[in-house]
Amino acid sequence: MEWSIQQIAKLAGTTSRTLRHYDDIGLLPPSSIGHNGYRYYDETALLRLQRILLLRELGLALPQIAEVLTRPTSEETALEGHLAWLRQEQERLARQIVSVESTIDALRGGERLMAENMFDGFDHTQYKDEVEDRWGKDAYTRSDAWWRGMSADEKSAWQARTTSLGRDWIAAAESGIAPDSDEAQTLARRHVEWLTGIPGTPAETPGGDVKGYVIGLGEMYVGDPRFAKNYGGTKGAEFVRDALRAYAEANL
Repeated sequence: MEWSIQQIAKLAGTTSRTLRHYDDIGLLPPSSIGHNGYRYYDETALLRLQRILLLRELGLALPQIAEVLTRPTSEETALEGHLAWLRQEQERLARQIVSVESTIDALRGGERLMAENMFDGFDHTQYKDEVEDRWGKDAYTRSDAWWRGMSADEKSAWQARTTSLGRDWIAAAESGIAPDSDEAQTLARRHVEWLTGIPGTPAETPGGDVKGYVIGLGEMYVGDPRFAKNYGGTKGAEFVRDALRAYAEANL
């Protein structure tokens, strides 16, 4: 079965002009071209277009997407990685929706706003026991006080920074670059700077073992599925681990 370029544009929420551009740069050639010059696409082309659009959502540029699509990975395996990221985003957005709805209901009913319910999309308390076990109670107490002392705008900005960093890690891993490449090392530097902004961590504490902390976190990202999902799954987490290790060995 084949679909016309107009049908595919409508189904995918894009434009015929965009699809023609993808053809011109070799990213998505049509399956066939009719005697009237119209482009037609089969199921294989649809699968490729789905991956292209997903990679665009991850922030990859078209040249990077072309590189990813040339990698010897089955469509099923690649889509499983995309699905893990989408489920993570779905869970985060669902929690934020409930949080905002709760705030709206409180405002409409003239009720007191419950601060503990307003920022459920960034639940830092879920790792309380682990933080205390790894770095002591003072580390959690300081970071908890820091978070609770933020204004709503500051929390929103921090959450956006965290989401952006995770998205950029996934995009870099998907692009096929090396963990010790300049691009990956720039991300690693951003990651360490992000960590140093959290009070109570060894990365922020003067005299702390920043190098050991960063390398250890990288290993934890791989070993714990809860953290690995933030980077698109185990393979993405392994990329982050290797990039952080290379950065720590060279700079910390």
